[in-house]
Amino acid sequence: MTNDLWLEAKNISCFKNEYEVVKDLNLKLKYSENVIMIGPNGSGKSSLLELINRNIYPVLKKDTVFKLFNKGHISIWELRKKISTVNQDVKARVNANITVFDLIISGLYGKYCKILNKSEKDVLLAENLINKMLITKLSQRYFSHLSEGEKQIVLIARALVKNPEILILDEPIANLDLKSKFYVIDQINELTRLNTKIICVTHDISMITEIYNRVIMMKDRIIIADGTQSETINGKILSILFDINIEVAKYKGYWHVYRKAKELQSIE
Repeated sequence: MTNDLWLEAKNISCFKNEYEVVKDLNLKLKYSENVIMIGPNGSGKSSLLELINRNIYPVLKKDTVFKLFNKGHISIWELRKKISTVNQDVKARVNANITVFDLIISGLYGKYCKILNKSEKDVLLAENLINKMLITKLSQRYFSHLSEGEKQIVLIARALVKNPEILILDEPIANLDLKSKFYVIDQINELTRLNTKIICVTHDISMITEIYNRVIMMKDRIIIADGTQSETINGKILSILFDINIEVAKYKGYWHVYRKAKELQSIE
């Protein structure tokens, strides 16, 4: 591919209800990257995802550039083929009395209910994905009977069944217990075998595993750090990001945060 960029944003601002939710954004995202965006609640992470998904639009001003997949204008239908998103809103749309298998197939049709006239090709696509993701034992269970961690993985499978170029995960371990949290993290790490690139948005540092080769940190609707894990994950930057005096250490592939004894008073 001659142009490795799938997103290019220059001097981008967006407003919702007259409030600036994206502020002077300058960002380029590449096909070669798995990206994790981290920041406190209200930092602008979700608004950036809304911009990418075309739920909000940039203000047109001088020197503004916004391209998705090398296009200044892209239809919603084309965008939905290239990007799949999993967030808390998706879970709320699911019919409680649907099996995992039928829910995954429904992703090919943009629905959340059983598809009655599914093709043999679609059945094979779903079966192959279920096998690749090692969730065969879940396929005939009802979605409502799954643990919260299993539900999250099934929703990710539903998002992947149409073979998108980009998978966006918005707070994938929010509200999960400890066991479910690590189950989801481990399963996401295995997705690298499927060749879909991941953008993960979180406020939980334990999500930052080896699969992510770029870390973007957001605070007050702007990017305050952007680089590799070694460039961005340290006590100084994280203390600024979360407004609390902390230290960070890596153990067995996972990052851990420790609060310093003395509360942070001010940070230059």
